[in-house]
Amino acid sequence: MLKTSLLAAGGILIGGATRVASPRVEELIARMTLAEKAGQLSCFNDEIRPVGAVFNPVVSPRGANAMLADIRAGQIGMLFNGYGVAGARRAQAAALESRLRIPLLFAADVLHGCRTIFPIPLAEAAAFDPDLSRRAARAVAQETTASGIHWTFAPMVDVARDQRWGRVAEGAGEDVLLNCLLAAARVEGFQGPDLTKPDALLATPKHFVGYGAVRGGMEYAAVDMSTAELRETFVPPFAAAFTAGAGATMASFTDFNGVPVSANRPLLTDLLRAELGFDGVCVSDYDADRELIAHGIAADEADAARLAILAGIDMSMQSGLYQRHLPALVEDGRVPIAAVDQAVRRVLTLKERLGLFDDPFRSLDRHAERRER
Repeated sequence: MLKTSLLAAGGILIGGATRVASPRVEELIARMTLAEKAGQLSCFNDEIRPVGAVFNPVVSPRGANAMLADIRAGQIGMLFNGYGVAGARRAQAAALESRLRIPLLFAADVLHGCRTIFPIPLAEAAAFDPDLSRRAARAVAQETTASGIHWTFAPMVDVARDQRWGRVAEGAGEDVLLNCLLAAARVEGFQGPDLTKPDALLATPKHFVGYGAVRGGMEYAAVDMSTAELRETFVPPFAAAFTAGAGATMASFTDFNGVPVSANRPLLTDLLRAELGFDGVCVSDYDADRELIAHGIAADEADAARLAILAGIDMSMQSGLYQRHLPALVEDGRVPIAAVDQAVRRVLTLKERLGLFDDPFRSLDRHAERRER
């Protein structure tokens, strides 16, 4: 059951579409400290089972032992870009030693294959065959979940019409209809018919929204766009992915008409939640909330965290800003507790939808891992 509501809290409208939370989720929220809530909204690069290659700038490194200590303290909700069942089981066991025993999520960028490498998404799109994309995504999901992953940061559904943009390869090209068809097919393939199954891989259509229209095709550049262009070209693939059941989305790095998306409430709450009815988790891109300082709209890290949570970013990726600053922001009255609780509710509901409360070691099967090698 979905409901749309706006809750006034401290003069700030909190809300949009949300799934009615279960009694289990509400009971956990009632018991959680502010620090534990901030932990559930924080995700970090997996240093317990590192893959060896570093694809992003090193931000907030801590090492495996410190990360395990944070997990046991309930200070981390998700780890990403680590592989292997043994390390994931070690991390999940640490989560089950925390006060409330809330399980971890494990995520990764799996764009066109895990062990079996498929054509890049743009090349796959050239087949004009949604069923092929659905079957490829299903195969990716089976291999990826066997490697101890619950969640992929894919598909990228940005319409891309400027070939200078380096991320054109990750999407389905310039046509809106094709992007819609393949967005839905890939979500269905990744997630399968039942999110609680061990081979169900949570999908994350990204980057909401308009990222593919960066000025001059320059990565991280600004986006200037009319409302008509936004709605006719860039929103439909996301709407198709959400209709197909996508449980998460990722916010764009860029600014949009002068306002960085990570702080853009009209996009992340009014459009995404209230209008499109998306009720899943919205995660920031890598360190994007901290970059609000570089954009010039946040005074410092705490202010960046405040802007992001009030805009509609549920999970902060890698910066650690929510972990470090959300408790004090709530205590000082700069962020209403309702905003934090809403984000925590979405994250815990997602973990419940994935079956992790009932089986924390779901997709962490050594036998399945060996079969898929």
